[in-house]
Amino acid sequence: MQQRGQWSGRLGFILAAAGSAIGLGNLWKFPYVTHQNEGGAFVLIYIGAVLLVGLPIMTAEILVGRRTRRDPVGAFKQLGEGRLGGKAWAGLGFLGVSAGFIILSYYSVVAGWTVHYIVLSLQGKLTALASDPGALQTHFVDGFLADGKQQVGYHVFFMAATVSAVYFGVKEGIERVAKILMPLLFAILIFLVIYSATTPGFAPAMKFLFRPNFSELEPSAILEAVGQAFFSLSLGMGAMLTYGSYMRRESSVPRSAVEICFLDSMMGILACVIMFSIIFTFDLEVSQSATILFTTLPTVLVQLPAGGLVLGLFFVLVGFAALTSTVSLLEVVSSYAIDELRWSRQRATLTMGVAIGIFGVLSALSLGANSALSQLNLFGKGSTEGVFSSLDYLAANWLLPVGGLMIALFVGWILNPQEVKTELEDGHKPMQASFGFLHFALRFAAPIAVGAILFSVIFLGAEYQ
Repeated sequence: MQQRGQWSGRLGFILAAAGSAIGLGNLWKFPYVTHQNEGGAFVLIYIGAVLLVGLPIMTAEILVGRRTRRDPVGAFKQLGEGRLGGKAWAGLGFLGVSAGFIILSYYSVVAGWTVHYIVLSLQGKLTALASDPGALQTHFVDGFLADGKQQVGYHVFFMAATVSAVYFGVKEGIERVAKILMPLLFAILIFLVIYSATTPGFAPAMKFLFRPNFSELEPSAILEAVGQAFFSLSLGMGAMLTYGSYMRRESSVPRSAVEICFLDSMMGILACVIMFSIIFTFDLEVSQSATILFTTLPTVLVQLPAGGLVLGLFFVLVGFAALTSTVSLLEVVSSYAIDELRWSRQRATLTMGVAIGIFGVLSALSLGANSALSQLNLFGKGSTEGVFSSLDYLAANWLLPVGGLMIALFVGWILNPQEVKTELEDGHKPMQASFGFLHFALRFAAPIAVGAILFSVIFLGAEYQ
């Protein structure tokens, strides 16, 4: 087996892992869900869900990766040997690799849209289009989404950028990209937050976001918060496990998990400050669809002072967030080929990148360019019509929750508690209290919470997309 890469230090790992967690969902899904659930109290429940569900599962993933220094399949195959279930636990690793393959195939399509909008912004065309809501809507839906060549072209371009980052390895590729993009991402985000403070909607946005309004909270909001906490952190698909496998022994697993969760949650809350300031300034109707980023928001942002500049920076922000996520998804799949198939990194990255890119063409053409792919219904649900929506439904409602549930059960019940404790404490002071919390959460709290998500999908018809 070829020598395994490592992060240069703790900072490289934190930035790369935070980049994996921070994505398009932070910029549109979290603000949408928070808005639908009346703000303040929901944010507090969300933070509680991150601590009780997201943080323990993230810690478990990183722990498994660092302990084995293997890809998801190899990690569970190694740790499962001689335990209840044996090498069958390798199936959990295959689930994660499959989820990474599927999610990247359609996620890169949406990520490609940001490149198109950045190009339009540089050409000076986006400002003109955004000044006329009807023109932008027509351009995006009837022109851009229905143009198969553009959809495939931008998808391939973004996949090429992703392959380029992963191709050069952990330290020289992934970490270097994270160290450049993540500071820029947060710099743009902070600028937009400061800018939003100058809008009339900033004060009501802050009041809405941080008021303790538990009397207005619906019971269903608790499950929404749990679901958002789980999905926002990129859990259940092996990304944190894979990145954890490149950690140095002197880096603290629990501390790293806390820092990643903090950065991801902070990103979501700052995105809410920006979005809610816009919403309250223009009395904007909020949509669940990710297309709000490409239709409604530009028409609003362009009305602000220096709107053209703000608009361009916004899509650079979205593009950076997307790229740091796609890099981690490709690394999950590539690491499997490197460790299990004994391929070189270059062969694994190029082969898997091309395979995912080709598969992703189906999603790229299913948004209006090809009627057959647009109407294909894989799960018998009208709301999941089309290849793109069907794959998103499969990943968000089945692959990720099942993966997260099984990881919690594996570390909580299958691994020896002393083995887990030793790995957490390796090179660090004893942490009896935090280990007790983690063990309880992985055995009971996290499985019950993620199980509730699956229950709502199976029996209540809920959909997390």
